[in-house]
Amino acid sequence: MKVLLQLSWFFKQRKKQYALGIAALVLVSILQLLPPKIIGIIVDDITEDTLTAPGLTKWLIILGIAGILMYFARFYWRVMIFGSAVLLSRTMREKLFNHFTRMSPSFYQKRRVGDLMAHATNDINALQQTAGMGILTLVDSISTGGFVILTMAITINWKLTLIALIPLPFMIFLTSYYGRLLRKRFRFAQEAFSNLNDKTQESITGIKVIKTFGQQKEDIEDFTDLSTDVVGKNMRVARIDALFDPTITGIFAVSYILSFYFGTKYIIAGDMSIGDMVAFSTYLGLLVWPMLAFGFLFNIVERGNASYSRITELLSIAPEITDLPGAIDKRPEGDLEFAIEEFKFPEDEALALHNVHFSLKQGETMGIVGRTGSGKTAILKLLLREFEGYKGSIVYGRHPINQYKQQRLRESIGYVPQDHFLFSTTIAENIAFTNPKIAKEKIYEASRLAQIHDDILGFSEGYETIVGERGVSLSGGQQQRVSIARALIMEPELLILDDSLSAVDAKTEEAILEALKQNRTGETTIITSHRLSAIQHAHKIIVMHEGTIAEAGTHEELLAMDGKYKEMYELQQLEVMVEQGGEV
Repeated sequence: MKVLLQLSWFFKQRKKQYALGIAALVLVSILQLLPPKIIGIIVDDITEDTLTAPGLTKWLIILGIAGILMYFARFYWRVMIFGSAVLLSRTMREKLFNHFTRMSPSFYQKRRVGDLMAHATNDINALQQTAGMGILTLVDSISTGGFVILTMAITINWKLTLIALIPLPFMIFLTSYYGRLLRKRFRFAQEAFSNLNDKTQESITGIKVIKTFGQQKEDIEDFTDLSTDVVGKNMRVARIDALFDPTITGIFAVSYILSFYFGTKYIIAGDMSIGDMVAFSTYLGLLVWPMLAFGFLFNIVERGNASYSRITELLSIAPEITDLPGAIDKRPEGDLEFAIEEFKFPEDEALALHNVHFSLKQGETMGIVGRTGSGKTAILKLLLREFEGYKGSIVYGRHPINQYKQQRLRESIGYVPQDHFLFSTTIAENIAFTNPKIAKEKIYEASRLAQIHDDILGFSEGYETIVGERGVSLSGGQQQRVSIARALIMEPELLILDDSLSAVDAKTEEAILEALKQNRTGETTIITSHRLSAIQHAHKIIVMHEGTIAEAGTHEELLAMDGKYKEMYELQQLEVMVEQGGEV
């Protein structure tokens, strides 16, 4: 019952609804006591030949009224209790989703999407069952079982009642044991489902790669193995689940045997009438459901216990990046000072950055070049405050970036990442993602700057074209330019292009850079690129090598140094010459 105590915060919020629902349940439990007693009275009247038409009519009317009351009470408790359980599932999903949005990138590096989805689906459903069917079975087993036992003992024969209850302690022991086994196995089953969920999501997302490399057969085999594991672990749960009914039914069969054996003796001795025995056996039949409900309760609660512990473990993980008390509630603007002595990503041994110092005045453009893994993206992630724990400081507009509210910092930065993510909606809605109510003219203007406007007009639906999941219907270059338009529509103080022009041709790249230069006067831009043509116009260029700055200067100054930058430049010039059919 631990999970019911853990959910007490929700039961307090919905105490009125649960109180009314429980009251309706108790009313049903009381009204259920009338038919067996009335049947017993009628049987005795028939046996004694004292039954009259008015008497029979009276009892039938009472039964009819009881039936109508039970009809409405049963409807009402379902609305109150099950309705509240649905609200709990919504509340917990919102909690999880809000938690996911506050977590840092390292959280997602350690966890799989499929597993997080399983928490928000299967685990939440198990919790909903606990707050709905769990409360129903708890109250129903106690109220119905208690009232039936008291009625049997008080109105019929207390000795026979005690005899009939002799097998029940064995049932309580066994169902409790089954419950402990069920909780352990259900947790394993949920974890197996998470693995399958993750595999499904990964395979669908990567279906193009799988088919390109001809790995459909191997992928299906992996899926089948995981699916078999899910079935196997759920079968282990089902085997325990299947023990509840036969155990309870078997124990009640013993109760019936004892009741009829000793009940017959009491009738012969004159301590009970035949009508009493009929009523007693009917009450004993009513007692079967509360005991079955008691078994269901262990089943439901242990499932809920396993799921709630999985959810709370996830919710207990604190966000690594949080706002400081009294954080500055305005968008930063001004000069940028970057001074990092040391930084490494969580759980990495090697330093990602060391001794990286540069300054960038407001309105300037800076280019960052270097080989893969040289530290370019690490600089950008620190600027976006996706990671902390570094030695040094990053000052933007005279204040360290951690003194700004995260929301305000990120509102000031338009970030176009290497991995472009477009939502499965229209092109217009993707561009207007940060401001869905923005005027269409602004969307068109941003698209023109990103050199994607003409491409969009060429689509059959224009700006209303659905791009598909992750922008699958667009080419790589079109995806990049839509992402650039989405960043520009924010009118950011700082625009970051993280190798975001790699999929466009040289002519389009030049047009985009020229448009940014003309329309972003007084605003700062940082461009990382492997292609030097994208950054050679920059006011300042830094060359990253093994996590530190190897060279820094303008395009002309770096060429004059005769170092790594010049080596990269000459190599790329050679590549261009070869592509254009030139000779070495």
